[in-house]
Amino acid sequence: MVLNPETRLGRRAVLLAAGGLLVGCSRPPEAGRVHLRLATGPAGAVYRRIGGALADHISEQVPGATVTTVPSGASTDNIRMLRAGEVHLGLTSLDALITTDGSAPRGLSAICRLYDSHLHLVVMAGSAIDTFLDLGGRRVSIGAHDSGTEFTSLRILQSGLVDTDGRYLSQAESAAALRDGEIDAMFSLTGVPTPAITELARRHPIRLIPLDTQAGALFTAFPGSYAPAMIPATAYAGVPATRTVAVPNVLLVRDDLPDDLVHAITDTIFTHTGTITSAGHDDTEAVPEAWRINVRTGISTGSVPLHPGAAAWFRDRKR
Repeated sequence: MVLNPETRLGRRAVLLAAGGLLVGCSRPPEAGRVHLRLATGPAGAVYRRIGGALADHISEQVPGATVTTVPSGASTDNIRMLRAGEVHLGLTSLDALITTDGSAPRGLSAICRLYDSHLHLVVMAGSAIDTFLDLGGRRVSIGAHDSGTEFTSLRILQSGLVDTDGRYLSQAESAAALRDGEIDAMFSLTGVPTPAITELARRHPIRLIPLDTQAGALFTAFPGSYAPAMIPATAYAGVPATRTVAVPNVLLVRDDLPDDLVHAITDTIFTHTGTITSAGHDDTEAVPEAWRINVRTGISTGSVPLHPGAAAWFRDRKR
């Protein structure tokens, strides 16, 4: 029989506090409370928004738990912080997580799959760039260092044998640089719609470059990490539907978090998805990506194992 979350956490929170399982905090925790850190992403990214909403929601719904967010470069930066013990939870794209032999980094596991990111290749409406191959020699933002955008855009450029003048810019920086003519194109691996591109499209006509051929090549070369996808015409003002590649995002956790705590976190994510969707972090706009969080896809984390606490929740759900 599985104990209710409040009963489980009353015991586990005290054990965590007594064991000092806190990251980046030299002061002992309040008795009976667990203080967790969740790595999110850079300014202008969906990771920052959905990570903040998840942190707020877990803090409100899981008895004894407080979650604070840690801004980051995104996927690979979050993996690094998790492995270094600087955070307890973190968001990442699945392709950046899985190593070349198909395994995940030791010491980390998944709570769930959240939603899929779409790779955007954005240019201004008047650009001479019409296809992926036109990027050759151009000034292109490939994302911030250690981000999922950097990982996937470099992989797609290498697979297509296209050499660019790459710039390492966050999503917000990329949109500003594209607007000001400092770069010719920007990659962005993110949810749909994403704040930085939405704001750019509201003020200036933009285009999305199709990536259907490149999506097929990645899907074949790295099965399980990619899928062909469509950015809908409703996503950005004046931009038609565009074929691209999608990458699943997962919520990672350190293996040393107690099973009962992870079970309770998993439970609150899937039983209160509507609350996460409607309430943005720090009074910001809502988080539409949260509508894509569901039990059917949540268990699909590829070759990344579920944390035992999360696996137990999914088993309980089937009973």
